[in-house]
Amino acid sequence: MAEDIKAKLENYRTAPFDARFPNQNQTRNCWSNYLDYHRCQKALDAKGVDNTPCEWYRRVYKSICPMSWIQKWDDQRAEGTFPGKI
Repeated sequence: MAEDIKAKLENYRTAPFDARFPNQNQTRNCWSNYLDYHRCQKALDAKGVDNTPCEWYRRVYKSICPMSWIQKWDDQRAEGTFPGKI
């Protein structure tokens, strides 16, 4: 399974179609992948496991989300004022 994830990451170009977000507006897709990445990272770090599988979510949100949103959310997480549940 780890080989499959690594192969997908190597072949990654841009975010694939996600049936949960069929519309042109990808704001929720951006938000969901940002949260999923940090939840995945937190869960795997707590278990002491390699968090390479989380890399997929990071690449998706980095390709969909505007950089200003990512920076704002990172700043909010650092300050403890982030509105999402991670």
